[in-house]
Amino acid sequence: MARPKSTDKRRAILSAATRIFAERGLSAPTSAISILAGVAEGTLFTYFANKVELLNVLYREIKLELADAMMTGFPRNKSIRIKLHHIWNCYTTWGVAHPEQRKVLSQLQLSDSLTPESKEAGSAPFVGIEAMGHDAVKQRVLQDIPQEFLSATMEASAQTTMAFMAAHPASAEKFQTLGFEMFWRAISKK
Repeated sequence: MARPKSTDKRRAILSAATRIFAERGLSAPTSAISILAGVAEGTLFTYFANKVELLNVLYREIKLELADAMMTGFPRNKSIRIKLHHIWNCYTTWGVAHPEQRKVLSQLQLSDSLTPESKEAGSAPFVGIEAMGHDAVKQRVLQDIPQEFLSATMEASAQTTMAFMAAHPASAEKFQTLGFEMFWRAISKK
């Protein structure tokens, strides 16, 4: 009878994968992950059938962690601006606190290894945010910008903001606020 899988080993493998992929890119060998996780390489493949499965599971895990960070305390009954400000602050705070996850997530989003199922699972927690954007356009609060362009603009602005927050910790809150104000002015109807 096969031994049950250990959640601690699975967690160690995912944590090691995050660190290795952040440092060396997605082409890093699984042997490096196994060494850092303190498990035999065969053990890694007991938990994940292959590297592609590992990448997909890691993507879904990071996206769920990010969704949890962004949606905790979400001000559902407030204005679009307040809701977006909450999302912005949570995302940029999470990104500065988790630079490895942020870097790996950026790499994974550009990867051909993600399955349609993983992409769907990764975007599912954010469907409400996308709907909010559509509603804000209908309410004439936001400019009529294609959703993909709006998301990409927010991502680029947030990445710049996070870089400044990380480089200047004493002024992190100032850069977080400045980044949001610039983003808001770019997308809102004046």
